[in-house]
Amino acid sequence: MKPTRRGGRSDRAFRLTAPTGRHAGRSSGHDGAVLVQACLNGGRTRRDHRRCPLTPAELAAEAAAVVAAGADAVHVHPRDDGGDETLEGRHVDAAVGAVRSRVPVPVGVTTGAWIEPDPADRLARIRAWRVLPDMASVNFHEPGAVDVAVLLLERGVAVEAGVWSEEAARVLLDSGVAPRCLRFLLEPMDADLDATLGRVGAIEAVLDDLPAPVTRLLHGAEGTAWDVFAEAARRGYDGRMGLEDTLQLPDRTAAAGNADLVAAACERRGER
Repeated sequence: MKPTRRGGRSDRAFRLTAPTGRHAGRSSGHDGAVLVQACLNGGRTRRDHRRCPLTPAELAAEAAAVVAAGADAVHVHPRDDGGDETLEGRHVDAAVGAVRSRVPVPVGVTTGAWIEPDPADRLARIRAWRVLPDMASVNFHEPGAVDVAVLLLERGVAVEAGVWSEEAARVLLDSGVAPRCLRFLLEPMDADLDATLGRVGAIEAVLDDLPAPVTRLLHGAEGTAWDVFAEAARRGYDGRMGLEDTLQLPDRTAAAGNADLVAAACERRGER
């Protein structure tokens, strides 16, 4: 079976070539604003939030809601029949196909090693995908990351390079893959904002050695999610928001779901 994409997708070119300028900070979202990527579920479950989308139909419905709220791209973690994260082809195909049927924006998935720890098994799973996402995130601190990125590129899937640390940034640059990436995901996991921004500085000191700039997306998680989103907007970087990153709105009240979070993010991206 030949891998498929949505036919005639003029938006395919939306983010598949790196823009120019320092750090490639530029306008890629609505009306020249920075891009907001909606991250619909991550590793969350219904125990975390009653509206966490798991099935292909739920992911598709949430994707439609966040795009209506202003999202420029979506990122999902496909689930198996038991609700666990998976890279298995039939589940990835179902999730990507369902989401793509409802939204006209790029659709991305994870390739996290915690889902498929053995690098060879991870590659085999990705080779079995038949409904290809527009992009996939690859964490460069994980074993096998370079091989995963190369395989995705060979299959025509854009790579979002996840960079959690200075060491991961060095792996990315040494791999030779960096200039071919769609964007770098600056993903410091520190709970403290000052520590988070310090780590971002260390990561960027490495990435700045790359001759040609690549777009950067900066995000936090949980307690730092909104402050880091504001920092991303201030710098002109892409940002992301959704139940994967936080369950709370900027005022610390509980979010009703992904659309609430994305609407708040889109409102704030214009305030930088």
